[in-house]
Amino acid sequence: MRRAHVGGLLIAAVLLGACSACSSTQKLNPFASNDGKNRPTELQPFTPSAELALRWQSNVGSAGSAHVFTPAVVGDSVYAAARDGAVQRIDGGRTVWRIGLNQPISGGVGSDGKRVAVGTEKGEVIVLDAADGHELWRARASSEVLAAPVLGEGLVIARSGDARIFGFDANDGKRRWVYQRSTPALSLRTNVGIMLTGRLILAGFPGGKLVAISSGNGAAVWEGTVALPKGATELERVTDVTSTAAVGDGIACAVAFQGRVACFDLNDGHLLWSREMSSMAGLDIDNRYVYVVDDKGIVYALDRSSGSSVWKQDKLYLRGPSRPVSLGSQIALADYQGVVHLLLREDGALAARFTTDGSRAIAAPQRQGENGFVVQTAQGGVFALEKR
Repeated sequence: MRRAHVGGLLIAAVLLGACSACSSTQKLNPFASNDGKNRPTELQPFTPSAELALRWQSNVGSAGSAHVFTPAVVGDSVYAAARDGAVQRIDGGRTVWRIGLNQPISGGVGSDGKRVAVGTEKGEVIVLDAADGHELWRARASSEVLAAPVLGEGLVIARSGDARIFGFDANDGKRRWVYQRSTPALSLRTNVGIMLTGRLILAGFPGGKLVAISSGNGAAVWEGTVALPKGATELERVTDVTSTAAVGDGIACAVAFQGRVACFDLNDGHLLWSREMSSMAGLDIDNRYVYVVDDKGIVYALDRSSGSSVWKQDKLYLRGPSRPVSLGSQIALADYQGVVHLLLREDGALAARFTTDGSRAIAAPQRQGENGFVVQTAQGGVFALEKR
């Protein structure tokens, strides 16, 4: 489960699995009643218009009950990790190497093809050689690292649970800079990641802010307001950007829990458009649409120039679908039962379906090549799929 911090108190929030679709702030309260009326939609038969084929599958180990593990894909290589400290390189379904770090890992994997980076709940960032898995260096962040580190611009960039972002030298692990900002007293504990686009690092924060940070010195280049907190109580005022931003053709988009989806000019951060929507899962963008999964599991396609609705798909209602990933003429998502869904780009109709190992797959699919992607499940299954 994800958790919310209030000063020294820790409030549990059931926001994984089917309950990741709950939008009411009452769902943040572990003592709230649950009448059981809202249940995930049962999947119904349909006539496929495409095919999801299995290229290969492997298993790296369990993610545990409270963490999200995302594999890193670089060319034909896939780097995956498990809660128990296992890190594995898989090329075309063949295990090239597998090591154990002898300490728990708390998030996904980042790689640039030369190095592989993971984070721990004690705030360590561990970097390995991608060729054989031997350890290169370790560095210390300020708290647990729940998101996959990002590598690029000569840096290993890691985000800690207290919303600080660290830039470490990729060669030796020396800290070059750290970005930090004040956050609200109450915020969600999530695996929200960061995006590196050119020399800008895009990061969403509690309180509904999206910030573009310079990779050169860690300074803020611009700040955009995705959503403003509103409501009478602290719970109602939780407005966190809980997923990675999406970028396309000079536009940066983000969405906030209990807030809005908003798109900004990537160069200067001025707001292009926004509309009310709450999401924990996140969004993606292509040259025509912005795709968003709301807190009820409904998938929307919005016009990227105006934010107006194009279509919605409600057949994944309360199934806790992952962030959508644009794959040309289709969109891929995975749900709390490990089912991967392919939707048609133009109207959102179900196009194909693939069942993995039955465990949750709330991390977004990771693109591999033109028609492929990789999904990792909570039980540690790593599935390389291809759309046809």
